[in-house]
Amino acid sequence: MTSAVAYQGFLGRLGRFCHRRRGLVVALWAVGTVVVLAVGFGFAAPADNDFTGGRSESAQAQTLIKRHFPEEKGSSLTLAIRAPGGVAAPATRARVERLLADLAAAPHITGVRSPYTSPGQISRDGTAAFAPIQSDTNPLPASEVKDLIQQTRSASGGGVAFALGGADVVGAETPYGGVADGIGALAAMVVILIAFGSLLAMGLTMVTALVGIGTGLALTFLLGYVFPAPSFSPIVATLLGLGVGIDYALFIVTRYREALADGEEPEEAVGIAIARAGRSVLFAGATVVIAMLGLFVVQQRLLNATAVAASVTVLMTMVAAITLLPALLGFAGRGIDRFKLPYLGRTGSRSPMAERWARVIQRHPVTGLVAGATLMIVLAIPSLSMRLSFEDNSTEPRSSSGYQAHQILSDGFGPGFDAPFVIVAEVPPGDAEAAAALSALEAAVARTPGIVQVTPARTSRDGQAALFVAYPSTAHQDAATPKTLNRLRNEVIPAAVRNSGLRVHVGGPSAGDADFAAEVAARLPWLIVTVIGLALVLLLVLVRSVAIALKAALMTLLSVGAAFGVLTAIVQWGWLGPALGFPTTAPVTAWVPLFIFPILFGLSTDYEVFLVSRIREEYDAGADTREAVARGLGRTARVITAAAAIMVTVFLSVLATPDIAVKEFGLGLAVAVALDATVVRMVLVPAIMELLGGVNWWLPRWLDRFLPQIG
Repeated sequence: MTSAVAYQGFLGRLGRFCHRRRGLVVALWAVGTVVVLAVGFGFAAPADNDFTGGRSESAQAQTLIKRHFPEEKGSSLTLAIRAPGGVAAPATRARVERLLADLAAAPHITGVRSPYTSPGQISRDGTAAFAPIQSDTNPLPASEVKDLIQQTRSASGGGVAFALGGADVVGAETPYGGVADGIGALAAMVVILIAFGSLLAMGLTMVTALVGIGTGLALTFLLGYVFPAPSFSPIVATLLGLGVGIDYALFIVTRYREALADGEEPEEAVGIAIARAGRSVLFAGATVVIAMLGLFVVQQRLLNATAVAASVTVLMTMVAAITLLPALLGFAGRGIDRFKLPYLGRTGSRSPMAERWARVIQRHPVTGLVAGATLMIVLAIPSLSMRLSFEDNSTEPRSSSGYQAHQILSDGFGPGFDAPFVIVAEVPPGDAEAAAALSALEAAVARTPGIVQVTPARTSRDGQAALFVAYPSTAHQDAATPKTLNRLRNEVIPAAVRNSGLRVHVGGPSAGDADFAAEVAARLPWLIVTVIGLALVLLLVLVRSVAIALKAALMTLLSVGAAFGVLTAIVQWGWLGPALGFPTTAPVTAWVPLFIFPILFGLSTDYEVFLVSRIREEYDAGADTREAVARGLGRTARVITAAAAIMVTVFLSVLATPDIAVKEFGLGLAVAVALDATVVRMVLVPAIMELLGGVNWWLPRWLDRFLPQIG
């Protein structure tokens, strides 16, 4: 048995203290959880989905609109109308005007522009029309949007179809989370039950994880007042917290069961589990947090807020794992395997099959390295053609009001109707030539290849700005649309307003998405460098090996590239898209790669930490590198496989949600984690460590003196 003196470090003492004072610890967690949940969920900050902030041209256009056109400060919806018998028919017009009056009377609606009084809102063949609807808030409450959708659907029939479209409709019809969260939790419970074979062990693991996630989410809702976060922030935090929270508890419970099987008393087993697995949990969790906070280099306030939300949730799962779980294990004692199910789970974690597999790879390291690397590189190839955008009405489910509005307007006005460019010009006070310059600008934009319609310019009430809309010939998700935007900005507009005194900016949904995608492309390399650099420092401190730290970074980059490639093939190319719930081909949502990389880097480092820590234990105990790798893989394969299976099932559960971006996020992470736990951990890592031999543990003396010693 292990001497108690060997586990007198801080974590060991913390684990034993929580075990001895288990009643007090559980009571404090119970009271604290109830209070935090009540306050956090009861006084949650509202979501903020405005990605136009910053210094991009679309952001400047939005600023001008808010300053000079205050009546358009809220969000806007679009009522689409289809009448094969003609929109102008008297009976149809009466129905349209009646619906418009009803919509105008709804809460938060400040204006409705009728197609019968505003030019350009009826299609050339007269069978389609649209009516812009302006609100005084952004976004409109989802419940009110659903009421408006129901009103329009109820008014349809008798040869006239109505549908409501707009960004708020996307948010109301395809909410984040929902049933997917429950599916993910249930799937995780099944995997843990298979791994442990014990209802009690599974229950303690789930309770610890859910308490950490719940308190973390509640705190993030309160932090929303300081860091306003987008609507997808809770689902990112929930998925990440659910994955790592269950994994951390799983690793600690596994180590506790091992210690009991070795003959330790329950209190000492808790100390050993927290000292060993708890240290890995802290390092792994810190890496996830650092990776998430690396998003600050993107300099986008809403992404910063999401990074903070996810980090707080991970921190709470870590705290719960090293304090609440030891207390719960104190109540379980030696009965951790109570309520055991037949034919499931084993007390020992060693996997002879995994150990034999490691020795096979060690006998053929070059073959393993070439085969594994080739597979990962082939999967990554599609990522070279990845395009970024945001979801819109065209990517919604076919039965949704948003998609039906998109279809009506595309058929009546062309596919570019959903991708308007809002052109805003600052007019110098007292400039008599401004009107002529503005007219020339309109004409130049109208003549631009790829532009099919330009609305008449509107002058602001203060006379200091003018606004008009240009509709491209291509859809929002079409690769040609950003090219048309760049042509307007870089060629057409500068030539049209030269020496005129007008300052012109192009904004609108398509321009905002294009600007955000360009920022992502420009800052993603900085994100990668920052996250890898910070994570390498942590790994060097933990494993004290330059080669292993660099190998971890390289393996993660391979996993990220493969995940991006699979995501591009499914979402953008359409391979298996309909079968996985993607109704149409489209670019990858711009925020998804930004979050997949740091989250995956953190999770991949989790597995690296747990695996290499065990290998290092065997090496420090006297085994040579080859034997240490085989034993370490044999000891960790089952728990890493279970942890990865939990991650994959949790992430794939979001395929049940209607939101396309969340589907992409979950699918990308699921693919990456699956590859990381199989190809990387079971093939590439043992192959590379076999080839490196003694170099695995090389650390320069000056660096060894510089790095802090962690017991």
